[in-house]
Amino acid sequence: MTYKESLSIVAIALTFIAFYPYIRSIMQGKIKPHLFSWVIWGSTTFIVFLAQLEDNYFTSDPLWAVVILTTVDVFGFGPTLRKAYVYPFEEQLTFFALFAARNVIVIAALENYSLTTVLFPAVIATACLLLMLMVTYRRRALAI
Repeated sequence: MTYKESLSIVAIALTFIAFYPYIRSIMQGKIKPHLFSWVIWGSTTFIVFLAQLEDNYFTSDPLWAVVILTTVDVFGFGPTLRKAYVYPFEEQLTFFALFAARNVIVIAALENYSLTTVLFPAVIATACLLLMLMVTYRRRALAI
């Protein structure tokens, strides 16, 4: 097994590790994710994956497909940001931290680096970190 393959396995494992406690917390009523954000994130992540594998997916240049879908995915953070600003204790920071780490590992695991392959995971890792910063700030502001 190569180093890159090992990193891919770690990224996949982090995805499962992140989702298990997140889903459990949802079931227990501890956190309340915004459904609209998750529909957008799930759809765009899958489409970006396909665009990275194929040429001529949605556009003749896969980069533009990734740019468009990354933009839509970032807009998907909107409802969650709005909700998390008002109800910061309804989000699980560990999930977003693991997802940020997963996306950094995904970048390290790439076989070739181009804007098409790096853009989506880099932007999503950054968005997760910014969401975590905002939630942490709001939790502290509300605790005062």
